[in-house]
Amino acid sequence: MRPLVVLLATCLWIHGASAQSPGDSVPGPDAARARAVVAAVDPVQLRATITQLVSYGTRHTASETVSDTRGIGAARRWVAGRFAQIGQACGGCLTIATPSQVFIGPRLPGDTEVMDILAIQKGTSDADRVVLIAGHLDSRVTDVLNAISEAPGANDDASGVAAVIESARVLSRQRFAATIVYAVLSGEEQGLFGGKVLADHARAQGWRVEADLNNDIVGNSAGEDGVQDRGTIRIFSEGTKATETQKQADARRYRGGEVDSPSRNIARYMAMVAARDMADFKVKMVYRTDRFGRGGDQVPMLEAGYPAVRVTEAHEHYDRQHQDLRVENGRVFGDTIDFVDFDYLAQVTRLNALTLASMAAAPAPPTGVAIEGAVQHDTTVSWQPVPGAVGYRVWWRDTTAAQWQNHRDVRVVDGAATRLVLPNVVIDDWAFGVSAVDATGNESPIVYPGDAGSY
Repeated sequence: MRPLVVLLATCLWIHGASAQSPGDSVPGPDAARARAVVAAVDPVQLRATITQLVSYGTRHTASETVSDTRGIGAARRWVAGRFAQIGQACGGCLTIATPSQVFIGPRLPGDTEVMDILAIQKGTSDADRVVLIAGHLDSRVTDVLNAISEAPGANDDASGVAAVIESARVLSRQRFAATIVYAVLSGEEQGLFGGKVLADHARAQGWRVEADLNNDIVGNSAGEDGVQDRGTIRIFSEGTKATETQKQADARRYRGGEVDSPSRNIARYMAMVAARDMADFKVKMVYRTDRFGRGGDQVPMLEAGYPAVRVTEAHEHYDRQHQDLRVENGRVFGDTIDFVDFDYLAQVTRLNALTLASMAAAPAPPTGVAIEGAVQHDTTVSWQPVPGAVGYRVWWRDTTAAQWQNHRDVRVVDGAATRLVLPNVVIDDWAFGVSAVDATGNESPIVYPGDAGSY
């Protein structure tokens, strides 16, 4: 017998409310969990983390590793210790891992160990599915080979590390279906080596990485352009998969999907979370993998086939990045803690923590998403059942729209709902996707049909 499904009326993505009665729709989002996360993030904790990291003088990847008071080694040990403290407070819910590799390159002329510090919060029912937050520990001055001079790296990227550690402190109080990995990386400034170590470790562990939120330069609200913006964060995302084959590219060029990679739909997910759960804070989606001529640790993750985005402040101040500490004609150069806006960083951290909590609590993104309807007025959307899902949302939007616009809910009443017919929604005119929803309203990222959008 075909499973019974309930089709519901269209509603706007931003408003997120069904036009039908609550009993007919799939559950709504967990507002209480969101409020708890928002309330728990503490600017004082963020300041304490950055103060400690700056105190090590330099965290250059090739800097001192033996001293307990200076260099990358001391910083790594402190991060591991802080994760251990957080783990002890949650009854041992965090496992610390320190994967490393030895690298040499133009920015790292001698063999150097690059070590990542990971805190792993194992999922309760879908532990192989992983959502990550990352920031890089290493810092630099003008000369990328200079491993001696003072390089406080308060914003680039102690701010990202602080967001990672604070997310761990807040979210370790809760339990989630999927595993959350809090990743503090090294070697970013020397060639994105920490991202490679993370990607290789994920592959070796057999992780099904759903999302990597790479936070790099997230604590400054006043840009070199003179604009102060405490209400916006940029999310950079790739449009087509780095691992796309020629056959997949040929199909995408004809059928669409250039702006619907999993990474791009993670960016949309974060925008939805901000609009739904945060007051006066918004996501500016940027349809690029990263800024021009620059890169971040999300790139090795993308190259390994894992969905990833870069989280970066809205208005960068370039005098405070990769600079020797100095004053020239009254102009201050250097990445010091006095330029970090901790209230802004707290908002960025809240967005990250909310996104992680929502994804990790939700079912996995659907697989096998497909559409049919050529030479018809109706479109049929199909997918494979997702463990833990009590319903699904079938989404569609104008092909030129940045955000998903319309949806209909499909509630599993008997068996596993796996298809929906959209009457008078012509397949030629829209982009389509499907998300999975659990019994408490946690929703997965949206999946675009075919190889272009599959996780």
